[in-house]
Amino acid sequence: MREELSSRSVEERSKRVEIRAQLIEQLKCLDQQCDLRTQLLQDLQDFFRKKAEIEMDYSRNLEKLTERFLSKTRGAKDQQFKKDQNVLSPVNCWNLLLTQVKRESRDHATLSDIYLNNIIPRFGQISEDSGRLFKKSKEIGLQLQEDMMKVLNELYTVMKTYHMYNADSISAQSKLKEAEKQEEKQMSRSVRQEDRQTPRSPDTATSIRLEEKHIRRSSVRKIEKMKEKRQAKYTENKVKAIKARNEYVLALEATNASVFKYYIHDLSDLINCCDLGYHSSLHRALRTFLSAEFNLQHSKQEGLEALENATENLDASADKQRLMESSNSVFCPPVRFEFQPHMGDMVALLCAQQPLQGELAQRCQQLQCRLSTLQIENEEVKKTMEATLQTIQDMVTVEDFDVSDCFQYSNSMESVKSTVSETYMSKPSIAKRRANQQETEQFYFTKIKEFLEGRNLITKLKAKHDMLQKTLGECQRTDCSLASGRRMSTLRKQDAKQPIPLVVESCIRFLCRHGLRHVGIFRVSGSQVEVNDIKNAFERGEDPLEEDQNDHDLDSVAGVLKLHFRGLTTPLFPKEIFHDLLSCVSMDNIQERAPNMRMVLLCLPASTIVLMRYLFSFLNHLSQFSDDNMMDPYNLAICFGPTLMCVPDNQDQVSCQSHVNEIIKTIIILHESIFPSPPELEGPVYIPGSMSEDCESSHSEPISAEDSVLDITAEMQSSEEGYHTNSTGYSNRRILTGSEDPPSERSSPRSESEQSSDPLQEEKITARATLSCATGSHVADIYLANINK
Repeated sequence: MREELSSRSVEERSKRVEIRAQLIEQLKCLDQQCDLRTQLLQDLQDFFRKKAEIEMDYSRNLEKLTERFLSKTRGAKDQQFKKDQNVLSPVNCWNLLLTQVKRESRDHATLSDIYLNNIIPRFGQISEDSGRLFKKSKEIGLQLQEDMMKVLNELYTVMKTYHMYNADSISAQSKLKEAEKQEEKQMSRSVRQEDRQTPRSPDTATSIRLEEKHIRRSSVRKIEKMKEKRQAKYTENKVKAIKARNEYVLALEATNASVFKYYIHDLSDLINCCDLGYHSSLHRALRTFLSAEFNLQHSKQEGLEALENATENLDASADKQRLMESSNSVFCPPVRFEFQPHMGDMVALLCAQQPLQGELAQRCQQLQCRLSTLQIENEEVKKTMEATLQTIQDMVTVEDFDVSDCFQYSNSMESVKSTVSETYMSKPSIAKRRANQQETEQFYFTKIKEFLEGRNLITKLKAKHDMLQKTLGECQRTDCSLASGRRMSTLRKQDAKQPIPLVVESCIRFLCRHGLRHVGIFRVSGSQVEVNDIKNAFERGEDPLEEDQNDHDLDSVAGVLKLHFRGLTTPLFPKEIFHDLLSCVSMDNIQERAPNMRMVLLCLPASTIVLMRYLFSFLNHLSQFSDDNMMDPYNLAICFGPTLMCVPDNQDQVSCQSHVNEIIKTIIILHESIFPSPPELEGPVYIPGSMSEDCESSHSEPISAEDSVLDITAEMQSSEEGYHTNSTGYSNRRILTGSEDPPSERSSPRSESEQSSDPLQEEKITARATLSCATGSHVADIYLANINK
C-alpha cells in the first residue's frame, strides 16, 4: 500500500514539474519575443539614422547600407527562433522596407531632417513602450502561473488526504474482519470445551461450570465490545474516505478547468497585453515614412505600394496566432488530469447519496449565489476594461503621420526649416499625451489583472457547481417527460424491448426500398401534415410503413427518421465524448481515425452502439448512390451532424459545427472499421440490398469483410472524384448546404421541380452553405486542431 501511494505521489510530482518547466519556457519565449522586438526596433532606428547621414550621397551608398543590414549576422543562438519569426507582420514590413531601400537613389535634405527628427524618435518611443508593457505583462503572467501552481498543489494535497483516509478505511475494515474471526473462534472453542468436560461430583461440577461460564461470557463480551468499536471505527473512516474522495473529484475538476482556462484564454490575453499599441505605433511610424516618400517622388510608387500593403496588414491577432503556432509545444495545454483510483476504488464520480446529499445540495446553492455575485462583478470589471482598452486604442491610432506640410517649399530655406521644426516631437501636446497614455495603461493593467483573477475564480467555482448540479440532478431526476414526450411513452416502451426502435427500422426499410436514388434525400423537409400523421401512428404502436406500398412521400419519411433522433432525451453522441471525437478527426489520414474513434465509442452502452452501427451502415449504403441522389458522405454529415451530436455550450457553435460534420462523415465512410462486428457485439445489422428483397434486417447475416472493404474503397473513390459535380453537372455541395429547417418552418410543401426551378432558393441555399461551413478564428479551436496534429 505504501509503495502504491509512493508511486502515485511520484507520478503527480513529475507531472507538476513538467507543467512548471513548461510555464518557465513560456516566459522565456515571451522574453525572447521581447528581445527580438527590441532588436528589430533598434535596427530600424540605426537604419534610418544611417540613411539620414548618407542622404547627401544617396545614390552611391544606399545599396551598401541595405546589404549591410541584410547580411548582418547576430547571435547564432537565436537563428532558428528568428527564422520562425519571419512570418510576423512587423518583420515582413522590415524585409519589404529593405527591398524598397535598394531601389532608392536620391539625395534630399528634407527627407534627412524627417528621418532624424520624426521617424527615429517614434521607434525609440515604441521600444520604450514595448519594454514597459512586456515587463507589466510578465508580472501578470508570473502571478497567473503562481495561482495555477497553487491550484496544482492543492490538488496534490487533496489527493494525498483522500489516499490517507481511504487507507485508514481499508485498515479499519481489515481489523473488523479480524474481530469477527476472533468471535467465531471463541464460539467454536466454547463448544469444544463443553463437549470435552468429564463427569465429576455434583458440587464440583456445578462450581466448575459456573466458573467456566463466567469466563466464557466475559471473553465473549470483550470480543463483542471490540467488534462494536471496530465497526464504529470502520463506519467513521469509510465516511471520511468518501468525503475526501468527493473533495478530490471536485478539486480535480476545478484544476482541469483552471489549466484549460489558462492555456486557452489567459495566455492569449497575456500576449495581447504584450502587443498593446505596438503594431499601431509601428504602423504610424511607417506611415510617416511612406508619407514623406510618396510626396517626394511619384516614380517610386510601385515599390512603396508593396510596403504600404504590408504596413496595412500589421495585425496583432495574426502575429499572436503565428507566434503560438511556431511555439506550439510551449503554449499547448497539458493533458487533462484524470482521476487516480486508489486501492481498487474505481468510482470517479461524486457520491450524492445520503448522508451527503443534503450537504452537497447546500454547497451547490452556496456556489450558485457566489457565482451570481462574482459574474456580475466581473462583468462590470470587463466593461470598464474594454472601455479603457478602447481609449488606449484611440490614443495609439491617432492619424498624425501625414508630413505633407513639410514639402511645401518656398523661396526661402528658413520657411522650410520652420515647417520641418514643427514636427512630431516638438508639439507641446506630446508630453501631456504621453502622460495620459501611461496613466491609462496603468489603469488598464489594474483592471485586466482584476478581470483575469475574477475569471479564474469563476471558472473554478463554476466547474464545481456544474458537477454538483449534474450529480444532484441525476439523483433526483424522475421519469416524467414533457407534454410531447408523454405521447411517445408507448413507443418508447416498445423500443425498449427491441434493439432497433420500430420507427428507425421501418423508416430505413421504406427508404431502402423506394428512396435510395431520390435526389436530395434528408435535405428537403416533407409535408408537416404527413410527418405528424406518420409520427402519431408510430406513437400509437402502429407501423404505417409496414405495407410495401410507395404511397408516402419520401421526404416526409426521411423527416420522421431525423425527427426521432432529434427528439431523443440524450443525443446519440453524448457531449462527454465530444472532445475525444474532436481529437480523432484532427488526424490528416482518415484511415488512422478509425481505431481511435472505435475506442471512444466502445465506452458507450451496447444498445447505443448497435443502433449507431445500424444507422451508419444504412447511411453508407445510401451514399453509394450519390451520383443519383447527390448525397455523398459529406452531404449526409451536414444533414445528420446537428441531429446526432450537439456542440457543448462552452464551445463556439459555428466553428465546431464543421468538426461535427467531419466526425459524422468519417463514421459514415469507415463504419465497418469503427463499430464491432456481430460476433463481437450481438444485435441487428443493416445489410445493403436486403430491404429490397423484403428481408427483415433484424434477422439478416452480416456481409463479408472483403465486400465491406471493396464498398468502402469504391465509396471513397467516388467521393473524391465526384465530389464537386455529378453526372448532371450540379454541384453536390451546393444542393445540400442549407441548414436543416424543421418541417414546422414550412408553411406548405413544395414539389421537387418547384424547388429546383427557383433560382432565389438556390442562392439562399448557397449562402447558407457559406455560413454553415464557416470555421471562424476562435483561438481555442485553432489550438485544439494544432495540438491534435
